[in-house]
Amino acid sequence: MTSSVATNPLSLFELSGQSVVITGASGAMGHAIAVALAAMGARLLLVSGSQVALEEVANEARATGGTVSTLVIRPETLSDAEAIIAYGVELYGRVDSVLVASGFNKPAAIEAMSLDDWEEIMDANVRGPWLLAKAYGDHAADRGGAGRFILVSSVRGRQGSPAGYTAYCTSKGAVDSLTKTLATEWGPRGINVNAIAPSVFRSTLTDWIFSDTAEGKASRERNYSRIPMKRLGEPEDFVGIAIYLLSAASNFVTGQIIYVDGGYTAT
Repeated sequence: MTSSVATNPLSLFELSGQSVVITGASGAMGHAIAVALAAMGARLLLVSGSQVALEEVANEARATGGTVSTLVIRPETLSDAEAIIAYGVELYGRVDSVLVASGFNKPAAIEAMSLDDWEEIMDANVRGPWLLAKAYGDHAADRGGAGRFILVSSVRGRQGSPAGYTAYCTSKGAVDSLTKTLATEWGPRGINVNAIAPSVFRSTLTDWIFSDTAEGKASRERNYSRIPMKRLGEPEDFVGIAIYLLSAASNFVTGQIIYVDGGYTAT
């Protein structure tokens, strides 16, 4: 252990001056992480397809004193993904890290799910992250490697669900495999690749589960029966793990699917 780490271990979590691209920044997880990183001095490029929601997040992050820029785009093509990375480089000279916090689901039993819906889920959850990885890998290679690439998976990448998740579970299983494969491919270049895998957490899509309706209460009770901590996740629960994975504290951690799930996958 170097003397600087021994005498100042919190320096391992230093992010000041680091340039970070966050896609899906207008979502609940991306929002919470963006505000925290801005407060820590990271230089952010926040990306989303929703301009109004994105600016709300950006303004909250700027209120911490952070350096924050925005880009309204979705990584639907390789040109889109390359434009995201190129804009980060234009703003900050380099992109140190990418956090892919975007995702999508449209639950339906397989008999009722259209091929178009299947492809929309796979495009959002697998194609988009793969395109961003390709664009970021090219940039990292141009500047000599090293960096961080963080994906968002789900406990559903590991376990099935009877709730009409044939597309979603499959897409998150693919994210898990992409995480491990990129880690092995990019390891020699000093790029760490990991995934954060939550269980149910509060977001626009899950507000009904947190409600006092009969349906919401019933869903919470079903989840509590499998979660040792007897609560659902909050967006703030992902801030600590994101800081860890983006910082020097995780220098020797790569290829990992880290479950932030209140113990769900332990049962």
